[in-house]
Amino acid sequence: VQLQASGGGLVQAGGSLRLSCAASGISLNNYNMGWFRQVPGKEREFVANVRWNDGSTGYGDSVKGRSTIARDNAKKTMWLQMNSLKPEDTAVYYCKLSNRGRDYWGQGTLVTVSS
Repeated sequence: VQLQASGGGLVQAGGSLRLSCAASGISLNNYNMGWFRQVPGKEREFVANVRWNDGSTGYGDSVKGRSTIARDNAKKTMWLQMNSLKPEDTAVYYCKLSNRGRDYWGQGTLVTVSS
């Protein structure tokens, strides 16, 4: 299983970004996907996730109300739309896929929010 994250970049506070994560090497759709983020010196933080079976979503408190996660099972792709970005959203964002008790991580995409 491979995950390719993209969409990070530099944005001003109040702006928006859309992160994407494309999965390959997995044939079925019975996996959950999510986003985490990490800044140097801190633990990786949960951002959002979306379940495979009913599409239900969950968000971390830090992004709740400002972000939307979605997935397309046919395309094996997940997106995270982030709005009203704040400097504290600056981090490397990682996508994660969970299947049959195993977790797979993408390489990360850097989001930098300037004040």
